[in-house]
Amino acid sequence: MMASQPPPLPLWLSLPAAVTAASKTHFLIALLIAAVSLTAIIRLRSRQTTTTPTPSPSSKLKPAARAPGEWTPSSYTFPTPPAYPSWSITSTKPLPYRPFRYGPKYNVTMGLRSLKPEDWIELDSDYPRYHADKARRIASPRGPKCSITLPEAYPAALELLDELVAYLPARYPSLYQRTASGGIKNLYSGEVLETAQRPLPEDPMQMCGRLTQDDLALMIERPDGQYYLLAGSVLLAGFWRVEDKLGMPLSEIHTSGDVPQYREKLEKGMMNFFRRLKVEEVVGRNNYFFQVDDDLAWSWSIGDEESEHVSWSTAEKDRAIEHHYFRSERQSLRRLPKSGAVVFTIRTYFHKIMDIAEEDYVPGRLASAVRSWGEDVSKYKGKERYGDVLLEFLDKKHAEQIARGLDSSKEDEVRAYPY
Repeated sequence: MMASQPPPLPLWLSLPAAVTAASKTHFLIALLIAAVSLTAIIRLRSRQTTTTPTPSPSSKLKPAARAPGEWTPSSYTFPTPPAYPSWSITSTKPLPYRPFRYGPKYNVTMGLRSLKPEDWIELDSDYPRYHADKARRIASPRGPKCSITLPEAYPAALELLDELVAYLPARYPSLYQRTASGGIKNLYSGEVLETAQRPLPEDPMQMCGRLTQDDLALMIERPDGQYYLLAGSVLLAGFWRVEDKLGMPLSEIHTSGDVPQYREKLEKGMMNFFRRLKVEEVVGRNNYFFQVDDDLAWSWSIGDEESEHVSWSTAEKDRAIEHHYFRSERQSLRRLPKSGAVVFTIRTYFHKIMDIAEEDYVPGRLASAVRSWGEDVSKYKGKERYGDVLLEFLDKKHAEQIARGLDSSKEDEVRAYPY
């Protein structure tokens, strides 16, 4: 049997015995140099064949750390929107926002979602009514109380006006047109707003308000890290007045209005959101209310607009369903790049309950949502004044839909939040 061979020795150990120690040392040095050279060649080839990734737009726009109340103007430019497809002041109907969910639990959340930049401002066939209501309000004795710009917010208000003048003619070219003087012309009403004139002919927020169906507010950060309402054009809010909230920080605006569970569930997240909002982001949310009168601008059922205190307690209880209206808000938030102010838009959609209850699935889902309100939400939304009449009607309409064969299990196939 052949004896097994020992494993081969490493090269430097298997050198002939005649090789001197110095020769071994020289050999090892040469071997080390060769290894280093080979490694360098491999790394060089790797660099030559690897493409350096291009930073994404969002990484370029990531805001640097800053002290509260300080803002360095950004070079970001809001994208020019495409024209709204086939938009018409007579045939483009309001979007059917129905932002309520089935119970049994009502969740108090911010409910934020991302919006495309082109969807920042929504206009539709209700524009003539909203425009007329705003013009009437501006011309009334209440006008100066509805659109206010504090000196601290004036640069931001001018910036917002410039943003709207750039956006609206591009998005709605059949309604708005730029003028040679740098202003904007309303092709429906014939009005020309000289937005480039200095000094401006009227409050900049009031000019902004004339251009949209939205109410508008500017929130500006101060050195204490809180965002304050320092400018607004609030003409169609229904339940609140800008003069009551002007100068308040974000938290006080909500606590003074008794917003349910604000401290427990909303305050921290909202403060962080405002602080972190980037200039390239547009964020939206929806909510809904009811009122028992037909006034879009001010719900007189809760009290006279000139009264110091207004409350649901003054509303007539159990008014007939013909007087019940569904009031839904589509809100958006974006940060202006030059001033750093946060623009808050509030677009109200206003419908008779009797009309939306004809839509498939709506009465059943809405009744379930109303029943899911806790005591605090019910008080905030005034349920005690209209709840019995509303729920009786919604239950009846839901039963009619089921009786004619509506399959409630298929709702998710045809509707998705917030519609």
